[in-house]
Amino acid sequence: MCDYSLHAVASRPAEVGETIVSTTFRGTSTRGFASAADPTVAVCLLPGTELAFADNVRYDNRWIWTRTINSRVGKFGKIDPHIPDRHHDAIEFPDGKYVLVTQLVEGQHATVLQLPVTQSAGEREHKPQVIADTQPTTTRRLPIG
Repeated sequence: MCDYSLHAVASRPAEVGETIVSTTFRGTSTRGFASAADPTVAVCLLPGTELAFADNVRYDNRWIWTRTINSRVGKFGKIDPHIPDRHHDAIEFPDGKYVLVTQLVEGQHATVLQLPVTQSAGEREHKPQVIADTQPTTTRRLPIG
């Protein structure tokens, strides 16, 4: 849910409708999301969480440049999870571009629009299949000849 570099920071899961803020957490060099009400607790997002930003999204490399994406909506996800010791948390935008959460400029507000649907493996395995056509079908035989 939260990038590996935030494991030492207090955290909690995101809630639909809440406003979160991009921030740098004390004692780390990592940026992430926190609640506007409590900036010391990381708000962790599940892959697939949809966000609406208050303004076009800005990101930087911390020292040289800042860029703007002309979009206010994005979906949280993970990139390159197979590469250890690297930031994986990212926002995907409608144009297909990704920005690492740790590169988001501090102080940007976003609203959590929707959380992904999650089910345990057991729930998926034991759910009955729904068949759209429940009416019995009849087969008519055509006469031969």
